[in-house]
Amino acid sequence: MSSSSWPDWACLHHAYGSAEDVPGQLAALSSADPVVRGAAVSALTGNVYHQGTQWPASAHVVTPLVLLADTPTTPDRATVVHLLHAVALGDLRDDVLPFDPARAFADAERVGPSDEAAVLGVLFEDDNPDLDSVADVADAVAVRWAADAYRAAERHAPSFLTWLRDPEPAVATRAAALLAWFPEVPGLAAALAGVGFDTGPARASANLALAFLPGPPSSGELAALTAGLASTDEAVRVTAAVAVARRQTTALPDEALTVLVHADDDEVAGVLPGWDRSLRGHVALALRRLAL
Repeated sequence: MSSSSWPDWACLHHAYGSAEDVPGQLAALSSADPVVRGAAVSALTGNVYHQGTQWPASAHVVTPLVLLADTPTTPDRATVVHLLHAVALGDLRDDVLPFDPARAFADAERVGPSDEAAVLGVLFEDDNPDLDSVADVADAVAVRWAADAYRAAERHAPSFLTWLRDPEPAVATRAAALLAWFPEVPGLAAALAGVGFDTGPARASANLALAFLPGPPSSGELAALTAGLASTDEAVRVTAAVAVARRQTTALPDEALTVLVHADDDEVAGVLPGWDRSLRGHVALALRRLAL
C-alpha cells in the first residue's frame, strides 16, 4: 500500500487525537534498527489499540500491517502480526471463542455518522466537553470502531492463510491464533490441518484453532489431530486432544482422553503465542465439556 493510497490520516482520530503521526510509525516498522521498531510498536499500540480499545484510525491501520507482514524483508514480522491481532480484535479474549461477530457487534448497527461526530467532538474538539450529551451513544460508537477494525481484518483473512505456511514458525503460530476468529474463511479447516508437524508451536496453535471450528471434524482434520495425539511435542499432543474433545465429544478416542487426563494430572504449563488461555486452561475447558 503506497503512501499515495493511504487515507487522509490527519482527518482520522486515534486515542490521542489526529492520526497524522501514524504513517511515520507504520514506516518505522520496516527499520533495521530494533530500537526504532520497538518505539513504533509502542506508539501504535497506544494510539490505535489504547488499553484494548479501537478508534476510527484503527481499521485503516489493518491493511498497512497486512502488507508489512506479507513482505518477506520486513524485520520481525511476528511482532507485526501480533500488533495486527491486537488492532483487529481489541480486548476480545479467546474465552469467547467460537466468535459470533454479528452478536458481538450488534450495537454498531444503531450508530450513525452524527453519533460518531458527536463523540469525537466531545473527546477532542469541544472546549467545554459535555460527556453526558453523548453518554447514550458512546458505548455503541466504540463498538462501531471495533466492528470496523474486525471487518477490515476479515477482508484480509486469505493472507492469513498463506502465513500458516510461513518459513518463520512464529509467524505461522500467530497466524493460526488469528484465524480462529475468522471461521468463515474458505479453505480454513484444510489449511489448519495441513500445518506441518515440524513447526512445533505453529502445529499446536493450528490444533487450537481447529478446536473452535463448528461441527465434527472432516476426515482430513481428524487425521491431523489423531497424528498429533502421538506427537513427542507436549503442546502439539495436548492441543490435539483438546481439539478432538471439542469437535468429537460423542466418539472420543481413548488416546485423546488419556492425553487430557495426564495433562490435567501433570498440570501442563505454558501459553501459545496469540492465545490468552494457558494450555492448562484449554485442558480444563475440554474436560469440562466432557463432563469430567
